Amino acid sequence: MRVLNQRAVLERLRAQGEATRPQIARDTGLSKPTVGQALVDLERRGLVRPIGRTSTGPGRSAVVYEPDPGAGYVLGVDIGRQRIRAAVADLAGAVVARADERNRCRSAGALVRTVSELALRTVSDAGLDLADVLVKVVGSPGVPDPGERALHHAPNLPGWERSGLLDDLESSLGPGLVVENDANLAAVGEHERGAARGVDVFVCVTVGTGVGMGIVLGGELFRGAHGAAGEIGYLPFADPDPNSDGDGRGRVEEVVAAHSVVATARESGLTGVRTAREVFALARGGDRRALGVVELEARRLAFAVASVTAVIDPELVVLGGGIGSNTALLLPPLEAALRRITPFAPRIVAGELGDGAVLGGAVATGLRTARELVFDRPDPTTS
Repeated sequence: MRVLNQRAVLERLRAQGEATRPQIARDTGLSKPTVGQALVDLERRGLVRPIGRTSTGPGRSAVVYEPDPGAGYVLGVDIGRQRIRAAVADLAGAVVARADERNRCRSAGALVRTVSELALRTVSDAGLDLADVLVKVVGSPGVPDPGERALHHAPNLPGWERSGLLDDLESSLGPGLVVENDANLAAVGEHERGAARGVDVFVCVTVGTGVGMGIVLGGELFRGAHGAAGEIGYLPFADPDPNSDGDGRGRVEEVVAAHSVVATARESGLTGVRTAREVFALARGGDRRALGVVELEARRLAFAVASVTAVIDPELVVLGGGIGSNTALLLPPLEAALRRITPFAPRIVAGELGDGAVLGGAVATGLRTARELVFDRPDPTTS
């Protein structure tokens, strides 16, 4: 019962914020003496801390408590084809250190080493050791396979699909490792702190070097039977060439991802462009050819959105990723195309977290586990 009381008090503080003993008693239905004992126990265990006293109201002032954010830490890592990002956050979700560097790796081994070095540097910048980090959440393209200890369907990262990769990551980063699809984490991030706050049925479509989608149903991430739900890059776009061996990409990814935007722009006469970012910059400047490329990209993207909408019926579609972040340009032709091809028209918005969506989801995912771990660890004063 004592442990249950502690949990009730801690959950009240986490859910509603700082409070005094009388406020906690009122909100939990526990007696004031019971709340007082629970606060003593939680403070001794390093899980709550006093932050001051009330200064207004009748009677004597009361001590105000909050969960101690330094009771544990989580590490989030976002592995992309272009960049690798890492962040360390305390149990309040505040980021205490962050790092970002270009991904120049051309092999899985090099990428594991780079991720490990970046993670260790970020943890050190936070004034911590890796042992202080309770949970490490890595977001990556692909579908984690716990049986083969591998990531499948990640053709944009050379060698990243080999068997045993997850073991290599765990050896480098230590215990408490979770590897999750990056689009799934972007959806979690937007749900927790972004454009999908309070929305229980939505999809987060990420378009950049590759194409992916995270699905949230009933407020929870939906992965499917084999973890591959949301791999919309493999949706058929047109009849495939029966004589083609393919290049590991699906049809939608082949025509919607960044490399296709660049190829279409060059075919339109913009021979000097090197990146999709440059194409969208020209479109924002009014370049007629670039605007035509954006319109074609929107029509192709509309096909994927219409397919998803017919199956999932989301309340909201959040666009993210390097290309998806150009929603202001994409939205008018995208919505016009959707009106032509489907009677189902979900609300489409830009992601609010930008290139921090995957890290935001990684931190949020890590916090759920870490907060349980700190509560369940032995009381240092009695062990």
